[in-house]
Amino acid sequence: MENAEISSEQMDELLQFLPAFENPDRAYVREWAGAEPTSDGTLTFPYPIYCEDVLQFYALAGQGCWSDFDYEPREAHEMLSDDTFIAMASIDQVRTMLTYCVRGERFGDGHWAHMLESGRIVAILRRLAALRAELT
Repeated sequence: MENAEISSEQMDELLQFLPAFENPDRAYVREWAGAEPTSDGTLTFPYPIYCEDVLQFYALAGQGCWSDFDYEPREAHEMLSDDTFIAMASIDQVRTMLTYCVRGERFGDGHWAHMLESGRIVAILRRLAALRAELT
């Protein structure tokens, strides 16, 4: 599948979250659910109940225009491990890193929170802001 073009409006949709995500004292998870036995004794693994803006961000970041359908998770993880790389990333590399961030929740509950708490999403959004500024 071909990657779609990203418009300045789609960039702005994601960038609206940057001020809230830059707050170092904020929580991204309202609460952790599960881990308590149900009335029939069934146990579930703990899972996060995310704040509404986190859900909105990841819904937008999961749109087709931000999806790198050919991404390699290991490569994307390495990209995200390097602050200098993120600060100089191309729009296609931003797309790859966002794909990793979005899809990671499928494989581990709390991945989205980790990407936010570790500053990876803020770093990506700051780079996106720089790329957006180059368009004007």
